[in-house]
Amino acid sequence: MRISKKFTTVLLASACLSLVGNVQANAQQLLVLAEDVVAGFDYDGPSAAIPSSQQGMVTLLEPLVRYAPGAVNESGVQMPDFSKFEGALAESWTYDAATLTWTLKLRQGVKGCNGATFNADDVVYTFARAKSVSGAAPIGWFLSNVASIAGFTPAVFGKDPKAKELGDEVKKIDDYTVQIKQSEPNALFLPVLSIFGLLIFDKETMEAHATTADPWSHNYVNNENAPGFGAYCLDSWKKNQEVSYKANPDYYGGAPKIERVSVRRVPQSSNRLVVLRTGQAQLVTGLTPKEYDSLRSVANLKVGGVIGNENMFVHMNFKSKPFDNPKVREAIAHAIPYDQIIKTGYFGQASKWDGVVPSGYPGYVTAKTPYKYDPDLAKKLLAEADYPDGKGLEALADSFQLSYVAEKESTLGPIVNIIQSSLRNIGVPASLNPIPQTQYGDRQLVKRDLPFAINDQEKPVGVDAGYAVQLFFVSADKGGLNNMVNYSNTKVDDLWAKARIEPDAAKRTDILGQIQEQIYDDLAWLPLVEYKTQWAFSNKLKGMRWYPDNSIRYSDLSYE
Repeated sequence: MRISKKFTTVLLASACLSLVGNVQANAQQLLVLAEDVVAGFDYDGPSAAIPSSQQGMVTLLEPLVRYAPGAVNESGVQMPDFSKFEGALAESWTYDAATLTWTLKLRQGVKGCNGATFNADDVVYTFARAKSVSGAAPIGWFLSNVASIAGFTPAVFGKDPKAKELGDEVKKIDDYTVQIKQSEPNALFLPVLSIFGLLIFDKETMEAHATTADPWSHNYVNNENAPGFGAYCLDSWKKNQEVSYKANPDYYGGAPKIERVSVRRVPQSSNRLVVLRTGQAQLVTGLTPKEYDSLRSVANLKVGGVIGNENMFVHMNFKSKPFDNPKVREAIAHAIPYDQIIKTGYFGQASKWDGVVPSGYPGYVTAKTPYKYDPDLAKKLLAEADYPDGKGLEALADSFQLSYVAEKESTLGPIVNIIQSSLRNIGVPASLNPIPQTQYGDRQLVKRDLPFAINDQEKPVGVDAGYAVQLFFVSADKGGLNNMVNYSNTKVDDLWAKARIEPDAAKRTDILGQIQEQIYDDLAWLPLVEYKTQWAFSNKLKGMRWYPDNSIRYSDLSYE
């Protein structure tokens, strides 16, 4: 019996709808389908590197400042103006160059979800928590260090507990005035305050959930709630299933137009696509490039996109043999067919990445001699590394398990298969190792023990080449945070120490160029492609705006 394509589509739609339940679209609700939901709300926790968790953090918590809105791009998405900042929880600020002191005037009348009133105590608490480095991933400390806030040095990781205590570097002047001192001039101060790793907590609620064993309430934020002053409040949360938010009616920016947002985990992108087409969901993320293309001509839907800061690279851990051998890393760099990945994996919606920071960022430089697909050269390099035709690498087969996020199988599956096949063609015993996103994030950010991996979820949220350098490539004992491959080069560390305090913009740019060339030559990462950030949504939904963390602010959205 032949089953019609139309009937098959109806059956598939019915099956998919059972995944999301009976949620009717109206002007008060938004149903979002994603490959995963928030795993934890603590930006100093193990979930900090997971995009779905970052989305949850920015939904509940607010920054002190943010980038001002800029122009609207060709797909209707509003872009930031990276030359201007606007106040969020901080209303205004001044800088005294003689004393390296910033004075922030805080917004008055701001209320959190439980009625708590925002004031200077919340800001001081947030920085004190960051300096305690008590979480699994010290992102708040890292950002403060990047901004050269006094006292936020690697000494916090030593044995002296006083080094972890906040002094007068972040000081309350009165209930609505805070002063922050820098140890040196640094242009990254305001950009850092806009990043999710320094969002402001509600001190009173956090302290109410503290314990002797967990004085900074990491367990509470990872597993129950993130109390803050955001546009939305947590309504319900089932890990690995769904998270729901309700609008904060006292939000200082005005009560959000959409009263309730539900984000549901639907791992298969094809299922998310089907439900979106039915109109039961109003917004989906994480579709494949081909699926986004299939929606561009659908009458009741829109696809918004931004060429921002998303990219894909191969991660080879310097602490895992044979990746400590530069010839092996170079061989792999020349064994991968970049054009085939762009064509097959991204349907042309990507470009080869010949650098180590996003190409649109200030200070970016293109590699002088980019790596190219050349399997003959790859074999020659393997032989020079004493692995002719890959002989001897079978003993290191565990190192060649190519890890990737299992929830991204629909996008990454075709790409990792191309890479596996190409590596096997030169004698490298590559195998595929899909693992859950939470496990991937923990091993990447905290344990740093993934030998070989594909990564397409890292983006430097600070819009500056220097920020990316310190985040990913500076040695851990020199202030690097997400150095997932355990890369260390004294020249890079020393040049960055000069660049971060260089007041002359041209000189700073020149130093950053030298740093990027060294990182690229060392193959700290193997950059593959830069790709477009995209979302598909109902044509009745308006207000899409891009932020450097690639997380949507639901408070920007409304229905026509």
